[in-house]
Order: sequence, then C-alpha cells, then structure tokens
Amino acid sequence: MPLCLGGEKGGMMKYPKTEKRTVIEILHGKEIKDDYRWLEDDDSEKVKEWDKQQNKFTRAYLDKLPQRKWLLEKFNEFGRYDSFGSIRRLKKTDRIFQHQKKKDEEKYVIYTAENDNVPMQEFINPNNWAEDETLAFFNATEDGKLVAFGKSKGGDEAPVIHIMEVESRKILPDKVKGWRQYLSFWLPDNSGFYYTCNPLKGEVPAGEEYYWNASYLHKLGTDSKEDIKIWWDDDVKEKWNHLDLTYDDKYVIQAKSIFYKDAVWIKEFGSNNLKTITDDFDAEYAVSYFKGKLYILTNKDAPNKKVYITNVENPGKENWLEFISETEHKITDFAIICGKIYVTYLKNVHTQINIFDPEGNYLRDVPLPMPGTAMIYGREDGQDTWVWFSSFSYPGTTFLYNFGKNELEEFFRPPIDIDIKNIQTEQVWYNSKDGTSIPMFLVYNKNIVRDGNNPVQLYGYGGFNISLKPNFSLAYSFWIENGGILVIANLRGGGEFGEKWHQAGMKEKKQNVFDDFIAAAEWLIDNKYTCPEKLVVCGGSNGGLLIGAIVTQRPDLMKAALCQVPLLDMIRYHHSSIANIWKEEYGSSENPDEFEYILKYSPYHQVKENEHYPTMMITTGINDARVDPFHARKFAALLQENNSSENPVYLLVEDSSGHGGGTTQSIQFEQWSDYYAFLMDQLGMDI
Repeated sequence: MPLCLGGEKGGMMKYPKTEKRTVIEILHGKEIKDDYRWLEDDDSEKVKEWDKQQNKFTRAYLDKLPQRKWLLEKFNEFGRYDSFGSIRRLKKTDRIFQHQKKKDEEKYVIYTAENDNVPMQEFINPNNWAEDETLAFFNATEDGKLVAFGKSKGGDEAPVIHIMEVESRKILPDKVKGWRQYLSFWLPDNSGFYYTCNPLKGEVPAGEEYYWNASYLHKLGTDSKEDIKIWWDDDVKEKWNHLDLTYDDKYVIQAKSIFYKDAVWIKEFGSNNLKTITDDFDAEYAVSYFKGKLYILTNKDAPNKKVYITNVENPGKENWLEFISETEHKITDFAIICGKIYVTYLKNVHTQINIFDPEGNYLRDVPLPMPGTAMIYGREDGQDTWVWFSSFSYPGTTFLYNFGKNELEEFFRPPIDIDIKNIQTEQVWYNSKDGTSIPMFLVYNKNIVRDGNNPVQLYGYGGFNISLKPNFSLAYSFWIENGGILVIANLRGGGEFGEKWHQAGMKEKKQNVFDDFIAAAEWLIDNKYTCPEKLVVCGGSNGGLLIGAIVTQRPDLMKAALCQVPLLDMIRYHHSSIANIWKEEYGSSENPDEFEYILKYSPYHQVKENEHYPTMMITTGINDARVDPFHARKFAALLQENNSSENPVYLLVEDSSGHGGGTTQSIQFEQWSDYYAFLMDQLGMDI
C-alpha cells in the first residue's frame, strides 16, 4: 500500500505528523484495515521518536495549566507524612520487620528489630537504589537470619530475587532461573527456597516468555543451572503453577490456575505423594489449612461462594462437607488468623467481616468504623490480627483487632489534615438499558446544588470479577474540595455481586458493561447532577476499554475522557504479553463467532471519520507488562486523524511507569497532577 501522512484532518489541531502504513487483513471474510500497525513496534526508533513528539505536544498543554501547579503543591503538602505498616512477626525468633516511609522519602523502607522492646533499624532502603527500582516483595526465614527480596525496574512487574544475610547485611551471590521471579517459600532449615519464574527470551518461541510459568527449588550456594524444576505444565502455556507451605511446615499445597479456574493438590513436606483436592478446573478453589483440616472456598455451584471442610488424609471432593453456606452476599475472603476464622462478605459493595470458630460456629462481626472497605490479615497461629479500613471520607487506617474486647485499636492513621466532615456519600440505584438495576456511589460536598451544572467525574471498570469499593484518595478529596462530584459505577462484569454479575459483562455480554455506564451518565444528567458539558469519564486498563467504547459509541455524552493504560484494539489484543489469558473474559477474534461481537465494540475499529469526539487524554506506560502501549498509540493516532471537533486528543507515554503507575512518590504525584489538572481544566474548574 502507498505510504501517506496523517495528522492534518483532526479538527483545527496541529498534531505531530503520523505516518499511515495501511495493513489490510481478511478475518472470517471481513476486511480489517489497520493504518497504524507500525506503532506496535516498541523497539522501533521511529516509534520512540513518535512517542517523544506526542509527549511534547501533550506536555505543552499540561505544563501550563494552573490547576496542575496547584494540585502538585496540594499532593506534596498533604500526601507526604511519616508512614508505618503493620508488624511482621516470625515463628522461631522475636525479630520483627516493618515497612516505614519518612515524610521526605520516595519509597517505603524495610526496618527490623530484634524484638518489640528495642528500636527499629533501617534494613533495606530502596531510596538508595536507582530511581526506577522498587521493592516488589520481601520474605524472611522464620528464624530471621535470611531474607529474600525482589527488585523491579520501572514498574515492569518482573522482579529479580536477591538474598541477604540479616546480621551482616551481605547480599549472597545466588542467582535463579528465568525472569519475573517470585519467592514462594523458604525451606524450614534455610538451605534453599522454592520460587516461580517465566522462561527467558530465546528459551521459548517469541512472545511466549510471558507464559510457561514454573516452580523451581534453589539450594543456597549452588548454580542456578542446578535448580530443580518442581511444578509446571507442558500442555497449556497460560497455566500459573504455584506452591505454598502450611504454617506448621507439615504440608505443601500445590495449585494450577488458569483464569479463575483452579486445580489443587496437597502432599506432606518432603514427600512426592500428591493427594488430589480437586483437579477439575471447573471453578475457583482457594484452600486454607489449619490443624489437619482443609477449608475450601469456592464458587462451584455457588456464584456468591461457599466454604467446604475436609481432612488432609482424605481431601477429595467426595469427602467435602459444607462448612459455610452461600448467602445472598458474596464471600470475598476467607482467613484463619490467631485460631479464629474470618469470612469477609461484600454486602451492597460494603465490607462485613464475620468471625467463626474452627468448628464453624458464628461468634460475632468485626466492628468497623463506618460503611466502607476492610481487609483482615495475620498468621494462623500468630498473635496479631490486623485490619485495614478505608472509605471515601476515611483515610486508609491500620488497626489491631482485640478479640477479647471486640475493639479495633488504631495502629496507624495517615495524619491527613483535610476537613472531611462535609463530604457526603450516597449510594443510588438506576436502571440500565435492559432494566437491570445498577448501583453507584456519589461523593460530594453536602452543600452542592443539583442545578445540572456540577462538574462530575464518572469512573468505571466492569470486568475480571473486580469490585470497585469505597476508598479514600487525596485526588478525590481535592476534586470534591473544588466543587466536583465523584461518581463510581458498579457495572456488570465486576465482582460486586458474585460470579453471575461477572458473567453478565463477559464475552458476548460485554456490551452490557458499556450500556450500564451510558445509563449512569444519563441518570446523572436526568437527575440534575450535571450536564454533558460538565461530565468527564475515566477508567484504566479494562476500564480504559470501557472509556474507549463509550467515546466511540456516545461521544455526545461527555466533555472529556481520561483513558488510562487501555485495551483498545480488541482484534489484536491477544497477540501481546500476557493478554492471551484474557480470551476467557473477552473472547478472541480468532473465533468467528466471538470475532463478530468483538468487532462491534472494539474502540479502535469503531472510530468514525469526521466525528465530533470529546477531548481525550490517553495514557500508557512503556514498561506495562499487561496492556501493551500499542493500544494507546494506535487509538490516539486514529482519533487525531478523524476527530472533526476542536476538542484535542492527547497521548502521554510515560517512560518510568508500568501498568500500576509511577515508581516513586514524586512521580506518582506528578502523574496524578497531570490527570486531575486535565479533568479540572476541561470542566472549567478554577482554583
């Protein structure tokens, strides 16, 4: 095909030049045109230069915004404080470890002490590493003599395992196989450890290094070539193979997982005699162990999940007994802590934690400060029960739960000096296109007037069984302080109401998710909270797909859109990194039936010539190990070419970020200031 230049049509904007190198494919009898396939090549110098020019164009806009300067000052004023994580205790020693971060530090630091009665000392300080290096995980031996930690670079989610002696602070020379290395558990005698990794490039066909995960045993002091392959799958590259040692060192639980379906076995530590708990791969199975009993949390024939119990000697399904029945509310977690059983439920998108004894007798609920989101954690045979709690007006706080007094004892609450007494949270229900009732949270200053002219940020996700729950954010608080309304819609495809809710937004039902979001926007307009000129829509990852679909299906509905680390070319998404796993969520264009419904909503393929699109900012991270940056590049190029409105389309390719954002506090504050300055500017929110 002849080569031509794009970038001249898009309204009155003067975008960086973008070449069109048309590729035409015939898929299932249909012609699929792709003018920007060349932007998929991350290693191309032309692509790198194109990224640079797009960033220059975007930064020329962002850096002059007064809202950005104001936001950055606010983040640094309120977001920097001394911070303390929960205490990590060990079984064979009094030594303790803790995450801490001082006000002027960029990254969390690991501290340690010989016991509770002596001062903590700095142990591992990632602030002394390169700016883009971060601590991915930390795992100590139970006698406190050795630690393994993972070091990642640029948010790439590919940590490298390092081993350190605690007393000497000496880094041992041990190296292990592969990449994306994660420690599973130490051998009880400290002689080595089990870990998981992926193969290196060149060890498998190109692109498959993101798959073929396997577990290995490494003995300290030996070459990685001698590491023993323990647990893997030769047939299905997408399976995740993982191991876990029970708290009493007696058993190893071995599992294989593939997209919310699991098979699980158990064996005595040191034995090769695997006993099957379940090998059907027909549902989710999460297995916990306590004093010879196995507790199996599953959604098999129970969309909201239930718990079974069996014994280690005869763990097969034929011996399972129902322990905790399914209810109308989804079980989100099952934990055994300090000899008690804690079952976390999601009740109308708020957390409730029930306490049971090991025989299944209900004892009481954990008293939470207010409706919100909580996590509970600790060791099966430990002495501390930790609770983390947050809500829209309640900064994330760590508590110790005192079972005897049935009280939460505050351990660390962020000293955020923000007046939150005027923040009001409302949960409303509205009808989607097909009549399904959908909940959403509205968070705002109680003094707002419903005159149809309020700046509203509508956020959604709607996928992968993930729930959007109440949570505090400085960015949210600044938005509300400045007169904005935050709206979070709990769309189908998420996990708020169990597996049925998830499945109602998967594959051929994906349009339900978009319809739910459109209906949310229409409800907000009809009920005089806002109007299209005062509405921005936001989402990231799968939520970025949501935003791309909304912009292409209903460009009239909003003033602007923030589309972060998105999937947008749904015909080719499965060709990059780990995305082939997501066929179970989206379907695949390789399947003729699935191709038809994917093409109907794929944002990249639904961009129309001379359409009036809203202002957009599309962001991606060059180190994103999940969603390839090509989605953002190609969509931005196509919109810049075809948008006939005067609303600009901005692309931001962040070179110090992966899927989860920046690697330091400063980079995160810079990014959040970019995003919210864009939103505030588009809605005319002065400071």
